[in-house]
Amino acid sequence: MGNRLSKIYTRTGDDGSTGLGDGSRVGKDSLRVTAYGSVDELNSVLGMILADTGLPQELASELQRIQHTLFDLGGELCIPGMALIEDPDIAWLEASIDRHNASLPPLKEFILPGGGMAAATCHLARTVCRRAERELVALHRVEPVRTQTLRYLNRLSDLLFVLARILARQHGQGEVLWQHQRRGKP
Repeated sequence: MGNRLSKIYTRTGDDGSTGLGDGSRVGKDSLRVTAYGSVDELNSVLGMILADTGLPQELASELQRIQHTLFDLGGELCIPGMALIEDPDIAWLEASIDRHNASLPPLKEFILPGGGMAAATCHLARTVCRRAERELVALHRVEPVRTQTLRYLNRLSDLLFVLARILARQHGQGEVLWQHQRRGKP
């Protein structure tokens, strides 16, 4: 492993720039930095879910694995040309989606974020994941981004939706269904 941080502040970013892993400097508001910043934010939201002491161990293990992969994804974005996310990472997400979704009833209504703190936080993670995906697409329009990173975030948001449904049911709160017939009624 490379150098470890021995000093937290360096003052090199005081001008609004930041260093990428390849040594180049870019603006802190660049599309690349924005994208990996959202991936980092997503990882933090997953940490909030993991802070729930009532989380089933199977889900906790899966979320921890995802956190490590998201750190890899952030590293791939921080070092242009780096390849860390691979097809097996995406296949694992798809298998996890299929396994968890098999126990859920089919959707007949839209679901609102809620269903308990862990489920609501999982919905928050899903929306942060979708934002990170949009930012990655914007970056890809300007410079190449590997399709594996785009596919990974797309599948991850699907998995987070399924996990939010599972958590809402496991915590006894149930899913919060959108009531589209409520308009015009007292």
